[in-house]
Amino acid sequence: MEKFVPVVVIKELSETDKILTALKQSGIHTAEITFRTACAAEAIAYAVKNYPDMEIGAGTVINAKQCEEALAAGATFIVSPGLSESVAKICAAKNIPYYPGCVTPTEIMAALELGITTVKFFPANVYGGLKALKALSAPFPQVKFIPTGGVDRSNIDEFLAFDKIAAIGGSFFVKEALEKMEAEK
Repeated sequence: MEKFVPVVVIKELSETDKILTALKQSGIHTAEITFRTACAAEAIAYAVKNYPDMEIGAGTVINAKQCEEALAAGATFIVSPGLSESVAKICAAKNIPYYPGCVTPTEIMAALELGITTVKFFPANVYGGLKALKALSAPFPQVKFIPTGGVDRSNIDEFLAFDKIAAIGGSFFVKEALEKMEAEK
């Protein structure tokens, strides 16, 4: 996994090329396409087929049905806003990385019991940001985090400097890439 995981919301399939091209032009080769829209599975399948040099995952996966749809579409990793045991079991059986949202010690312990050592920390700004991640790392030294929500250019370097950060997630990567692409036209 790259250090940057753009959270990509595709409302219409026709947006896929523009967004993924912009990300690639910005040097980002990963996209977490969210399951918040009707065309999510179709967008993932399209992205996997047309952008083979990118790692395409599914985000906002909240149940087993969505997980199966995402994997059938070709997603190479799954992200959830919380921890779903059924999603974790499907991903483990298929050897697919699963990054559940975990912000409390109890949630992190549940993830560890499922064999998960990298978790999404969402929304990072609401749950204490970097200060909270450092505190949680003391009792869980084996855990890596993907903070998402409230991470932006103003604080990204602080997060990246912490050795327990696996990657940074966020929709701001998409916004920046699109703005950069428009400015270069």
